[in-house]
Amino acid sequence: MGDDLEPTTKVSYEVGESLDAKSVDELEENIHLLGQEITRIKQEIEKKRASKNLAQDVFKT
Repeated sequence: MGDDLEPTTKVSYEVGESLDAKSVDELEENIHLLGQEITRIKQEIEKKRASKNLAQDVFKT
């Protein structure tokens, strides 16, 4: 799995957490990392949909 989006770093971020203590650089890094995670999730959704569609096609008669 030579995927560039494989997890390599633990991100210290929790949805809804206070952002007051974070610097602009930290916030920008969070945006970048969350964007990568969104892309990774969307790719997984597409793989699962393709697999589901293939299975449905196999069982259509």
